[in-house]
Amino acid sequence: MPNVIDLIDTAVARRRAAKASPKNRLFAQLSRVFVAHELGVPVEDLRRASRGVADICEARQAAMYLAHVVFGMSFTAVGREFGRDRSTVAHACEQVEWRREDVSFDALLTRLEWQLRAATQMTRTNAPRQEGSAHGG
Repeated sequence: MPNVIDLIDTAVARRRAAKASPKNRLFAQLSRVFVAHELGVPVEDLRRASRGVADICEARQAAMYLAHVVFGMSFTAVGREFGRDRSTVAHACEQVEWRREDVSFDALLTRLEWQLRAATQMTRTNAPRQEGSAHGG
């Protein structure tokens, strides 16, 4: 007989997946990949359910912060994409803001913000136009 907690977790995960937008999924993944690369942590660890060690936790907080700040995702949307509650995302953003007092960390985040904005801008300008759209052929 299935565990009630497992059934609830499965139902919640399905509901979250149904609400997720492809654009938010992409933005969250970009944030995870860029942060993981810069900080030298496995990108898969940023999506894990457990907190993990401090460097993974701090990297996940930075990725959530960037998804919120760079892409304008709500705390709820970021939480959905990272498997976290909106209050956890709010706390992560607060922690990252405090850590920005460190000049080297602030420089790292500024660079990541710039890189993420540049990457998404390049994607938008290089995207093929769809036939029949208001702006395309």
